Amino acid sequence: MIKKITFLLLILSFSFSFSQNEEIERTLKLKGKVIDVNTRFPLKSAHVLNLTSVKGIVTNRFGEFSILAQKGDEIYFSYVGYESVKLVVTNDLLKNDNLEIAINEKLVNIKEVVVKPHDLVGVLTVDAKNVPDVAPTRVHINGISQAYEIGNPKSRNYNSALAAVFSPVDFWYQKLGKKPKELKKLKKLQKDDNLRGIMEQKFNREVMLEYLDLTRDELNTMLKDCNYSKRFVKKASDLQIVDAVINCYENQKTHNKGKVKKDIKHYNSKS
Repeated sequence: MIKKITFLLLILSFSFSFSQNEEIERTLKLKGKVIDVNTRFPLKSAHVLNLTSVKGIVTNRFGEFSILAQKGDEIYFSYVGYESVKLVVTNDLLKNDNLEIAINEKLVNIKEVVVKPHDLVGVLTVDAKNVPDVAPTRVHINGISQAYEIGNPKSRNYNSALAAVFSPVDFWYQKLGKKPKELKKLKKLQKDDNLRGIMEQKFNREVMLEYLDLTRDELNTMLKDCNYSKRFVKKASDLQIVDAVINCYENQKTHNKGKVKKDIKHYNSKS
């Protein structure tokens, strides 16, 4: 009997060791360099994000990167002022240590700019009122994880009883609730210090749109329905947008739970 148990333990140990080795073999490091497609110059501090595993790094001063990946992972490369690139990892890419990701500069149409003067009188308290407020600001309060937007966004007005019953925020809550894996990835973006640093520098919303499978207009509408101002939606960093979407979802989740508890209590009081 003891021999049989020992034999079974050896088999289990071997199979566990084999599965671990197989996992190590499948997860390798994707190595390469991010460069300008025309000049061939390396791009320092380009963002490299594994969308599948939610891991991110920035390139070194030589434009080089090394990130954990496995076959089938989606890797997202981005750099300020350049077109973003997404590729799917293959075995050939994992074997290639001289991989070069060449990206193009974005073509931006220069629009007419009108500069409006602001009269500053030299007194700090007055000057602060005259300077236009254009920067989105999020305030973090010690002891509270949620970040708040400065200002009081106007609440939505519903013109009919039917519109009041149908809550746009609840619509987005239900929609996001069907994407638990994607929400989990967003929360990982929100909590990981390294990823937060990357997302804080991004303003193109591309990672958010990729994860949530939304159009840019749908994302903007969601934020508007969650009572975020146009100024915030336009100027906020991708990290602030991630915080906003998660906060909106969690607040509605808490709200819905409260409604359920209230309904149950009301039902029990009648019985």
